[in-house]
Order: sequence, then C-alpha cells, then structure tokens
Amino acid sequence: MSTPLVVIVGRPNVGKSTLFNRLTKTKNAIVDDESGVTRDRHYGYSDWNGQNFQLIDTGGYVPNSPELFETAIREQVEIALEEADAILFITDGRDGLTPIDQEIARMLHSSNKPVIVLVNKLDNATMGLQAAEFWNLGVGDVIDISATHGRNLGDVLDALLEKIDFDAFSDDEDPRLKIAIVGRPNAGKSSLTNALLGVDRSIVTDIPGTTRDSINSTLKYYGEEILLIDTAGLRKKSKVKENIEFYSNVRTLRSIANADVVVVMIDAQFGVEKQDQRIIDEAIQRRKGIILAINKWDLMDKETNTARDFEIKTRDKLGSVSYLPFVFISSTTKQRITKVIDLAKEVESERKKKISTSKLNDVLLPDIQRPPPPATSTGKEVKIKYITQVGVKYPIFLFFANEIKYVPDSYHRFLEGLVRKHFGFHGVAITISLKNKNAKEEE
Repeated sequence: MSTPLVVIVGRPNVGKSTLFNRLTKTKNAIVDDESGVTRDRHYGYSDWNGQNFQLIDTGGYVPNSPELFETAIREQVEIALEEADAILFITDGRDGLTPIDQEIARMLHSSNKPVIVLVNKLDNATMGLQAAEFWNLGVGDVIDISATHGRNLGDVLDALLEKIDFDAFSDDEDPRLKIAIVGRPNAGKSSLTNALLGVDRSIVTDIPGTTRDSINSTLKYYGEEILLIDTAGLRKKSKVKENIEFYSNVRTLRSIANADVVVVMIDAQFGVEKQDQRIIDEAIQRRKGIILAINKWDLMDKETNTARDFEIKTRDKLGSVSYLPFVFISSTTKQRITKVIDLAKEVESERKKKISTSKLNDVLLPDIQRPPPPATSTGKEVKIKYITQVGVKYPIFLFFANEIKYVPDSYHRFLEGLVRKHFGFHGVAITISLKNKNAKEEE
C-alpha cells in the first residue's frame, strides 16, 4: 500500500525536530537549542484515527553564509513541494513573523499542495493569540501549538487528515504484480531493469547514485503485464548530504511500500552489508515478498567462491531471516535474469497462499504439544488451543492460548519455524500473533 508523504518545512530552530519526534513517537531527530543542529534529514511513520502517513523532517542545518543559508532553505522547500502530499510549515510564535517565513510562504503559495501553518512555542491559549499575524501569510490554516508539550497536536492531525485524499493511496489501484528493484548504489539495479525490458529505460553508468528517481516500467512476460519499479540507490543516512539524495532515499522507501515483491540487489563482490540489511528490514516490516539477487556473479572466481558457500555465509549473517530465496545473476551478460521474474511470481503466490484452519490445527498442534510451550514466570504452562490464518495481503497466523503475556520472543520464532517447516511461505514475511484463548471463545 502506498503511504502519503507529509513534509515538515521551516527555518532553523523553530521546533521541526521536536514536532517530528512527537508525531512519530521516536527520538530519532536530535533536538537542541543551537540553530542548525539537525544536519541529516529524518523520516518515520505516524498514524492518526486509523490512517497512516510517512513523515519527513527536513532539518534546519544551513551554512553560516547568508547566501548559502537562503539557497539551502529554498532548495529544501522546492523539493518538499515536488515530493510531498501535504506540508506542515512550522514557525516560531515567540519570534513572530520573520522575512524568511514570508519567503517560504511565497514559495508555498505558488504550489497546489495543501499546507498547514503551525505557530510553535505557544504554550497556552493566551500565548496562542500571538499566532494571529501568521494568517497574513495566506498559505493555509494557522494552528498555534507547543510541540514540546503536545499542545493542539490533535487538532493538527485532524486538519491534516482532512487535507489528504487517502482514497488515492488505495491497495486496489493496480492489480498487476509490482516488483521493486532496490539496493545500494551501483549494485546493478538499472542494468537489470534494462536487461529485462530490452531497452535502455534507465541511464546506466559506473557512478554510484546515477538513478535519482524511481522509474516504473511495464514488462510483458508470457502475456502477463508486470510492473517493474527501478529505484534510486539507498545510501547510509550519515552520507546523505544533498537534499536531492535524501529524497531519493524516500522515493526508494515508497517504492518498497508500493511493491508486492522486493528484489534486493546484492553486489557479489561485497556481499550483504549493513545497508542491505536495513533494506531487507524495511521490506520485512512492510510484509513484502523478498528475493536476494546476487548480481555480478560472472565476475567472481568460481573456484574460490561457490554459490552454496556464498549463500551459507549470507544466511549466517542474516540470522533468523533464513527464508529468503537467492538467485545468482549477471545483469550485463543477462545470465539467469528471467529467473528473477519467475521467482518473484512464485514468492507472490506464496504470499497469497491460504492454509485452512482445520489443516493448521491438525498439522501444527501435535508438533507444538510434543515439546511443551515454555513455562511462565508464574510456573503456569502455556497451552495453545487453536490456530487460524487471517490477513488479505500477507499471511498472519493467530495462535489462541493462555498466559500469552509471558510467552518469550524465542517462542514466537519457534512457532514461525513450524509454520515454515510444514507450509513453506518461501520468501514471505509472515506475522505470528498470540491471542488470549478467551478471545476465540467470545467470537
């Protein structure tokens, strides 16, 4: 499912990071009284009244030079206007309206994007009266807030939800299989897309990060239309210096959200690195089908590097994520590239697979009862009584039991292992959820 993108903009030290942390319920953005402390861009997820959206903190770091200061803020706002589905323009009510606020407002005014002006650092209703002058900006509704204390943030979220057309982000807008090709810079994503399509749809060079935008292409494969999403390479956050680079990362994350199956391109010469693991974690969190495509395999010395050895080492590095299929390819020589599509179709089929309730209970309960579930800290034995599969877009397994709050995470992994042992779900992130047995009895 695609997720709306909300961008926070404003001059430095007005409270953007504090607002971001409040709305995402994290402490990812560093908060400090010194102007310009936020040097990286931060992204996270928030929800309100059952609606989810992605949130971007554009940060406040700009160089000391007045010219560069102006340029940096202008660039941030321009990119926000291009990428955002809605904009939170945050200002400082204690400082009052400033020339920079007015300049940002002029840029926002020329766009068709919905804007809410937040006048921050107004801690009570009396101070809130100072927000009146910001209506003169004429770019959107004005709400006085305190990001530090959470004042009026419920009103902000209510207003935000009214401005976003969530129907435009429906799951049902395109029934075709959607495959996102993602990975670190220069892993060969665009080369694979071009090889599959037979045309130079993406620019391919040896310079990492050449592809800045996500590019969608339609592949006709044995009469079936498949949507390929070729994305910009993800960089480590600490290396993202340009605004445009950061938003390329955001586009990649949105591409993962839009896909059914995610093909993670791994450079065979480097293997799986931390950034690859972060990409895999994002795809797992989104409950996508996942394939590891080991690219540039033609450049490897097969006498010292076998596919089996590579796979064993990689699985050991990935730990509990042992269910991902591997395919060894060369996007330049086109070696086994169609196997990527075949495997993606198989994984998507696994993702949609449904196991009947009777079969789940007949097969799994005897195995579960053979090694009894762990005893709780109170000495009581956990008894699983009933199992069923739910979920439309991806598999969710509900295990009804007693004393569920005492069950350790290791036992969740044990149950997931049993499901995979008997029913497969190769390449599919699944959810194991323990429910109080009384919940089943009340149904």
